[in-house]
Amino acid sequence: MPWLSPYFELSRGSAHNVRPMEGLRGFAVFLVFLVHYATLVGDWLIDGAAALPLAEALHTVGNAGVDLFFVLSGYLIYGSLISRRQPFMRFMARRIERLYPAFTVVFVLYVALSYLFPAESKIPSESGEALVYLLQNFLLLPGLFPIEPMITVAWSLSYELFYYLVLPLVIAGLGLRERSGRWRSALFVGTGAALLVYCALAGGPVRLALFIAGMLLFEAVTAPRVPTPSALVGGLALALGLMSTLFPWDGTVGAALDALSLCLGFFLLCLACFRAPQAPLARLFSWSPLRWLGNMSYSYYLIHGLALKAAFLAMSVLMPGAAFGSWFFWALMPVMFALTLLPSAALFLAVERPLSLAPGAPRPRDAVAPTR
Repeated sequence: MPWLSPYFELSRGSAHNVRPMEGLRGFAVFLVFLVHYATLVGDWLIDGAAALPLAEALHTVGNAGVDLFFVLSGYLIYGSLISRRQPFMRFMARRIERLYPAFTVVFVLYVALSYLFPAESKIPSESGEALVYLLQNFLLLPGLFPIEPMITVAWSLSYELFYYLVLPLVIAGLGLRERSGRWRSALFVGTGAALLVYCALAGGPVRLALFIAGMLLFEAVTAPRVPTPSALVGGLALALGLMSTLFPWDGTVGAALDALSLCLGFFLLCLACFRAPQAPLARLFSWSPLRWLGNMSYSYYLIHGLALKAAFLAMSVLMPGAAFGSWFFWALMPVMFALTLLPSAALFLAVERPLSLAPGAPRPRDAVAPTR
């Protein structure tokens, strides 16, 4: 597919760890796809179908895709800020430029569809409440704040924006650029442990720990004395981290244990890929179609849920009341995934790439959840 390269290739043949990083983003956004596919396809399976428990498991595991984006964002944004001083307002202007063009297009689309299909709308009927709700969503408040997101996946952008706002202040306030890597790593380990313990006892935004894992990842990648995990270790860490989300632990303690297992699993996975970009695991994540999916992952993340819902709605009109066996779960998955690629690619090519990414950029800029 060399004809697609000018449109979706961003790394331009770099041998640096950018290539497996792009693939990791593609893998992460496919996990997110599984969440929404598993949710919607369940209504089309007959009672007792063997695929129903599998759909539930994929839904649970797929939620880890956002956590992987948080780790990558923690790594890239921290690495950018710790490596060189950047004026705060210029940094935030670049973050807003990165987030808002594609988000605004999807936001307007959701508002229009909410009024066209009022039964599906989350917007309050009273005009004053509606205005406040829309403003809250446009300012990316749902997520860290108890506000229902109009765009279901946009809750994660609240975490991203909080990270963007706080990290430069922490780096400047604690003088982290003047500290040693060992000192910074000890600080991050202690802060992450304290956050996990607090969230286990009292609840809270436990997923912020994934950003800290990304910051530790940067310190590890740039520390020569830190050993490089083998491809086998990185692959096992990924598998065990994802499988741990299926453990039957509940409540705030369970959420903290989930976060801890994913922090460790994704840390080892990314360290193995970034430190040895020519090893088998890194080459797997450097597969071009997976990297191209990663390059447009922000656009995909924002619009794939809407595309899926529209596709399943069309099916309900064409085949009302139909129900199928487990084979349907597997046969429909690649079809639905392919359908979600079309509007995502259109949003990426028409909005995200020209407005948020420099044309012909030699590498991705950052990793907004699920973004770069």
